Order: sequence, then C-alpha cells, then structure tokens
Amino acid sequence: MNKKRLILSQPLLDVILARLAQEIIENNGDMRNSVVIGLQPRGIFLAKRIVKVLEEILGYKVDHGKLDATFFRDDFRRRDSILTPNSTDIDFVIENKKVILIDDVLATGRTVRAALDAMQAFGRPNKVELLCLIDRSYRRDIPIQPDYTGRKVNTQKSQKVLVEWQEQGFKTDKVWLMD
Repeated sequence: MNKKRLILSQPLLDVILARLAQEIIENNGDMRNSVVIGLQPRGIFLAKRIVKVLEEILGYKVDHGKLDATFFRDDFRRRDSILTPNSTDIDFVIENKKVILIDDVLATGRTVRAALDAMQAFGRPNKVELLCLIDRSYRRDIPIQPDYTGRKVNTQKSQKVLVEWQEQGFKTDKVWLMD
C-alpha cells in the first residue's frame, strides 16, 4: 500500500514561487538577456508560473520556451517501453544568453544533463542556471546542483515525489512524497 505525505500545498507554493522569482531577479537584474526554459513534461508548468511572476514584477515580457530532452537521455535505449517525446517550443536563439532551466523535481540529474545536450541545437548559452521546485537529496547520479530551490527533501531510493498541477486537471497544486 502506497502512503502519501503532503510536502507542499497551494498557499505555501505561491510563497515559494514569489521567492524564487525574487532570487532570479536578485541574481540577474535586467532579464532582457536571459531566457527561461521549462523541461517537459512538468517543468513547463513551473516555468510558466515563474515567468508570470517575473513579468508582473519587471513589467516586461521574459522570453520563455519548453524543451523535451527525451532522446538525449543516457537511458533512452535501455527502456523496455517505447518513449513518446513531448514537444519542444523555443522560438528564440539562446546564443550568449543566460538560460534559467526549470524542472519540477531534481532527482538523479540525468534529465538536466540531457537538457544541456538538447539545448545546444538553439545556440551556446553564456551561462545556465537551474531552478527546481523540489531537490531530492541523496539521489544524485550526476553531480548537478540547482541554483534555485523551492524545497529540499531528503528521500530514499524507494520514495517518489509527485507534483500535481492545476494545469494537469487537479483541483489545487500539491506536492506529495510517496512511499
């Protein structure tokens, strides 16, 4: 039987999103030479929320897009099932820009490593920063650390973090730790 424990709910999530947007502005100042890229599938929901808060604070449009790194994963051919990729939508060049890469959960680091490879098709960024809502401690296979973290959660290998977004049809946004 799976046990679920609530890690984050809507009111606290809104506070965390506002804090993360403020941290990005503190570190970047003028965002006109920066872009936000959400990782498919669920990082795009977080990226859209962060971009909305950034634009409200800054008063101008922040370039943003979504990236699918499915075929760049090192375990792509090792799966028994056929993977169905999501769409990539980046209508700007990232050459010499600061990229803020966003994903909902950082666990092993493999998706982020794949995303770094996938981004090269859109230019060579000046710098890449990583933002994640949940940083799963003790799970890293690749030495990748986030620059911005919503919450750090110590997890065991057998546990899973489940993020539910309203955009996926859930009534409210919630983050669960599943045993």
